[in-house]
Amino acid sequence: MTRTTDQSAAALRVLAVDDEKPALDELVYLLRAQPGVGGIHSANDATSALRLMRAHPIDAVFLDINMPGLDGMELAGILSEFANPPAVVFVTAHDDQAIAAFDLGAVDYLLKPLREARLAEAVRRIASARATPVPAVAAPRADPNEVIPVELGGVTTLVHRSSVSWVEAEGDYARLHTSGGSHLVRIPLSALESRWENAGFLRVHRSYLVALRLVTGLRTVGTATVVRLRADGNAAAVELPVSRRQVRELKQRLVHGPRQQWTNP
Repeated sequence: MTRTTDQSAAALRVLAVDDEKPALDELVYLLRAQPGVGGIHSANDATSALRLMRAHPIDAVFLDINMPGLDGMELAGILSEFANPPAVVFVTAHDDQAIAAFDLGAVDYLLKPLREARLAEAVRRIASARATPVPAVAAPRADPNEVIPVELGGVTTLVHRSSVSWVEAEGDYARLHTSGGSHLVRIPLSALESRWENAGFLRVHRSYLVALRLVTGLRTVGTATVVRLRADGNAAAVELPVSRRQVRELKQRLVHGPRQQWTNP
């Protein structure tokens, strides 16, 4: 859901996140009354929030802590890994997680029931932080593993790693599922796992390597866990099994992994 006020281009573009509708509606209502706030988006869970942030520029996120699935702390951890992370303000009924919140770089920590004066102060803090110049960061060096040559019918095609959604083991070969289709290459999955582990990929199963930037969630099926990947070009949305020993690693990488996993390549 999106609501817009008649503010200048400098006004904050914010996202409100809370799984309880009355609390979310109140937060949006109070944000609309702030003169420094422009466009307002809202979401009732972390996954929806991340989808909105992929589609819309967001300057600040106001979020609850206790939510189903990824909670507010985990979502804040993901946001901190963005190339240009939004300011984060926690809005919660619990006063015992402030230290952890500020350790994650939160701009403010507001307690429910929310007071308009405290919300206004948080908005001012965000505006002040935005006014502080950010030092330029040097562009990353080119990665030699960025492309993989694929031969088919005597024609060699260069497949960019950024187009790969997931990889499937097929004996000593690996099938690359990409935004342009699938390609079989004579490279063991273990080799790609080693080469791509620092580029936002994780081996979640002996047969599967996934691009973390496309992960939309995890779910339990009986005693097993599967990871969901969104569609990407000609690569359809898919659910893949996660081995028991990799569940914890996958959750940690989603929260604290490389920045590129939640941004477009």
